[in-house]
Amino acid sequence: MTSPRIWLADTAGLDEERLATYSGWLNPGERSRQFVRPERRVQFIAARALLRMGIGALLNVRPQSVVLGGQAGRAPWLILPDAPLPGLSVSHSGRWVACAVSTQTALGLDIELRDAERDIDALAAQAFDEATCARLATLPVDERRRAFYAAWSLQEARFKLGAPAASCIELPHEELMVVLCSAQALAVPPVLEVVAL
Repeated sequence: MTSPRIWLADTAGLDEERLATYSGWLNPGERSRQFVRPERRVQFIAARALLRMGIGALLNVRPQSVVLGGQAGRAPWLILPDAPLPGLSVSHSGRWVACAVSTQTALGLDIELRDAERDIDALAAQAFDEATCARLATLPVDERRRAFYAAWSLQEARFKLGAPAASCIELPHEELMVVLCSAQALAVPPVLEVVAL
């Protein structure tokens, strides 16, 4: 099996002119989305642009020609009847956006900015079962923080996959926890490609 492609982009340098260009790639439903926080708008536009770039690279089409379907609260999907339907997933955290694309397997991707100020014990109590919380509580603080983000991202990636996971892997990054789950086992681990938007 060909390894999925995973792209990661930093939105920190994304200006309004480029955002306007990427907004032009969006379908009417995507353009009509309303956001309370300006940073959430940037994340949304950047993630959809990155996803179109990823699909375009995989299918050898222009990103602007990639048509995505979508509904609030659901992952986007590809609308391109003559092309193989890829597995795709998007994620964002802080200034980072990411997408994963495959023509061969469903995917679930999650990225989380490892925030040293976040109250991970309170979040763990809300997100995890008692056994996971107890396991985390036994770890030294630095290990607990890393284990929390690994468990959080794994849970999110599995949820986004929407199917039993045959494979879940962590991909290294200095600031982020990155986890990719796939419905089929991956023969070759994917590489996290950092790209510019």
